Amino acid sequence: MATFGPSDDLQKAVFRGVNLSGARFVESDLSGVVMRGVDIAGSDIDAPWLFENGNVLRVNGVDVAPFVDAELNRRFPGRAERRAADPDGLRAAWAALERTWAATLERAAAMPVGTVDISVDGEWSFAQTLRHLVLATDMWLGRAVLELEQPFHPLGLRDAGSDGSFDTSVFTTDTPTYAEVLEVRAGRVSMVRDFLAAVTPEDLAAARKNPHNPEYRQTVGSCLHVILEEEWEHHRFAVRDLDAIAATPGG
Repeated sequence: MATFGPSDDLQKAVFRGVNLSGARFVESDLSGVVMRGVDIAGSDIDAPWLFENGNVLRVNGVDVAPFVDAELNRRFPGRAERRAADPDGLRAAWAALERTWAATLERAAAMPVGTVDISVDGEWSFAQTLRHLVLATDMWLGRAVLELEQPFHPLGLRDAGSDGSFDTSVFTTDTPTYAEVLEVRAGRVSMVRDFLAAVTPEDLAAARKNPHNPEYRQTVGSCLHVILEEEWEHHRFAVRDLDAIAATPGG
């Protein structure tokens, strides 16, 4: 089986009469890809950034992005409020998110022992997803909004391809227990809730540095939107994988 990596430049490559059935593209840039006369039956596309900056995804000439967005809002009540622009809207958006995650945590707890540590198709396990959300909170609330010098909890889980914009030596290389993960995660959820409880319109408009690229300026409000986006996207991933686990024998 051929494998291509970052060192392979396939930009503007032309594939004609090629059999790509069963191929898997992971963390790859497929923006602007044009497919004509293709068989995509059974294909599974996961594009977290599909709804940003007016992006489009055309299938047979129809932009399907708005339909996908609306369907995800239907499946996950409260998701539509993730871009709320005022304090009350953001507080309501976070409360809806907390309710959603609480139900999903209950579901995971009711599944067979060890479920939270199962990786589906090489993706993060449920426990690892919660650890990554700890990092996301530390990055966008602790580092960006609160401007803490060292906001990161050692248990947070970063992407393998860290951009080098922060000191990664703080993170543990040990695997924490699920109870430890839940405790730290609950603390970060409370941190966001407490911040939103007192936030004002003036606070939301205040300028902040992008935590990955300090030269790029954002607002407190836009940083909070990143947190909400991270929460909803990773919740979707978590539910997808719990569904897959439940569908397997003994799941």
